[in-house]
Amino acid sequence: MNFKRHIYQKLEEWKSSKNRKPLIVRGARQVGKTTLVQYFSKTYLHSITLNLERVSDLRYFKDFKDAKTITDALLTTYNIPSNQKAQTLLFIDEIQESPETIALLRYFYEDVPELHIIAAGSLLEQVMQKVKSFPVGRVEFIYIHPLNFIEYIEAKKHIAALAAIDTIPVKKHAHPILIKLFHEYAIIGGMPEVVKMFLTTQSVSDLPKVYESIWATYKSDVEKYAQNATDARIIKHIINVAHLYIDQRIKFQNFGNSNYKSREVGEAMRNLNDARIIQLIYPATNTTPPIIPDTKKSPRLQFLDTGLVNYELSIQAEMMALDDFNTAYKGAIIPHLITQELMSLNTLHYKQANFWVREKAQASSEVDLIVQFNDKIIPIEIKSGKEGKLKSLHQFVENSTHPYAIRMYAGTFNIEKQQTAVLKKPYLLMNLPYYLGNKLPEYIAYFIDNYK
Repeated sequence: MNFKRHIYQKLEEWKSSKNRKPLIVRGARQVGKTTLVQYFSKTYLHSITLNLERVSDLRYFKDFKDAKTITDALLTTYNIPSNQKAQTLLFIDEIQESPETIALLRYFYEDVPELHIIAAGSLLEQVMQKVKSFPVGRVEFIYIHPLNFIEYIEAKKHIAALAAIDTIPVKKHAHPILIKLFHEYAIIGGMPEVVKMFLTTQSVSDLPKVYESIWATYKSDVEKYAQNATDARIIKHIINVAHLYIDQRIKFQNFGNSNYKSREVGEAMRNLNDARIIQLIYPATNTTPPIIPDTKKSPRLQFLDTGLVNYELSIQAEMMALDDFNTAYKGAIIPHLITQELMSLNTLHYKQANFWVREKAQASSEVDLIVQFNDKIIPIEIKSGKEGKLKSLHQFVENSTHPYAIRMYAGTFNIEKQQTAVLKKPYLLMNLPYYLGNKLPEYIAYFIDNYK
């Protein structure tokens, strides 16, 4: 079962580019890198797939040291005419197993530019540090994430829901089916194997073995992230307990009721961040561009996939009984998922989300997300309840140079004229249903263009 991924269009653009360079597909394990490229390879007359975890495939880069000779050897082995390089895709999977092969990509670009090359791998941040001559400027990158909500709807082949969510603004009559589908997606998450199993069985009860398999893979990778045995123990501890802290900002010192020091936990967290399994989301304190994360302040934790978190928290059955997921796990699940949705749009560069804080002794404020749009930073609160309770949002608006703010909730789309509680400053509030998380950039553009 192949899912339509929005990143596929980037592959098509890469293929037709006159200035094409070897492409490295980056992302955590099991988010669909290999499946995506294998599906894309069908658009070529010829394709060669190498997996560098196999000794027989790795030998091409061990036995031969220059790009032209490696290419000739591969074409001969796979019986491809030498004059058809431009119709051939070479896919090098698990390239992290060979830092030397990563370095060689620059010579493929320089010496065999007609050959189309895509590489994929996990843990590349750690491996890149070992590459003596990284091919800066000679390779391109794209980033793949778990399926987002629109990709989930496409996987379900719900044509009416796709048409509805692509209509801006979304029509009120489409709200019931979209919120129903979003609740389904919010429970199971976007890991491709999980979605595949759910679409086959239509039962959440069949998913635990898939979640367990994914977690087992990540936990077995611990030693690959670690520099020594102590690092491995700390990383394993973090993986085992971090899901319990998604409802709060965290401190590294003694994280998870441990005796580990701040420096040790920080280093382990950064390794997991590089592996894209657990990411550190830092706050900003400014209300005008650019967004400047303050890495001296306590971050929030963002997991690769909300479905994995739900499973680890054992709350999927509880969520099935809720009408509004804003109450799920202390109100943390929906903000986590919308952050995941927003980050899924970052395919050409790796960009983490940010939130906003104003920390004072008597009155601290925290806005769930902030997004830069042209010359504005837009605050986004994710909660139900009345508009007047958005105290942190009001604090941001009162310090901002523009009148635009967003609330994401379980209700229908609408835009209201409001004023802040303290200074009575007028502002415009766009209320967006939860399911529009990965449509945020488009809705912000609509909001600012149509409401002055």
